[in-house]
Amino acid sequence: MIALLAPWGLATLFLCAVMAVAWGVQRATGQGGWADVFWSFGLCAAGAGAALYPVDGPPDARQWLAAGLAALWGVRLGAHIAGRSLSGPEDARYARLRQEWGANFQMRLFAFLQLQAGAAAVLVLPILLAAHNRQGPLGLQDALGAALLVVGVVGAGIADRQLAAFRADPSTTRDQVMDRGLWAWSRHPNYFFEWLGWCAWPVLAVDLGGDRPWGWLALVGPAYIYWLLTRVSGIPPLEAHMRRSRPEAFARYAARTPVFFPRPPRG
Repeated sequence: MIALLAPWGLATLFLCAVMAVAWGVQRATGQGGWADVFWSFGLCAAGAGAALYPVDGPPDARQWLAAGLAALWGVRLGAHIAGRSLSGPEDARYARLRQEWGANFQMRLFAFLQLQAGAAAVLVLPILLAAHNRQGPLGLQDALGAALLVVGVVGAGIADRQLAAFRADPSTTRDQVMDRGLWAWSRHPNYFFEWLGWCAWPVLAVDLGGDRPWGWLALVGPAYIYWLLTRVSGIPPLEAHMRRSRPEAFARYAARTPVFFPRPPRG
């Protein structure tokens, strides 16, 4: 476990630098959403790099698998947010912070983005533990973990495409709420599948033989991402914006649709 501190430390420093660059890009462009693009690609690169770090020899098959899964997740999410930042208005969360922080926006945002770098460093840990789980050749446990991450990535992609199609529909009005497809099952299906993908890392990291008990630390991944999405930077500011911008439609939607974990839609 001590040998993994070096790649984790390097990944943390890298993420701090990435988010400093992200701050400069958003300042130059006036588009705060670019911070999320840098966060996604930065975590992707840091996770893949930590996975392939040669702790005790050249990377093995499990390290390459973990690096590939981290890249799959990060490229999908980063490309999606980049497309949204290029073609649309500033993310409502950052627009709101500009109003709330006023003249102190840039200084406070820099500190905020460094906190995001710290959050990303926490999420590198389960990737690192999964990649360096030395319990023999790839097997069923690895296949289950990989399948779980792929389902998460595909599900989040479908939810994002459904939302994009809804927003692009010329018949959609500003007081409507997306309540079709996966969005009839959950108010935030994209976040649910994002969380589900992070559940893959403990499956890959835990050594069922008990020789490496620190693999259980990978549970910090889904636990931390769940907390971030449902309590901090995901659902709370987004739903607050929805309640301000379209209160009646959102109240009806919230009354019949669960916040996070999907269930069949009610009539």
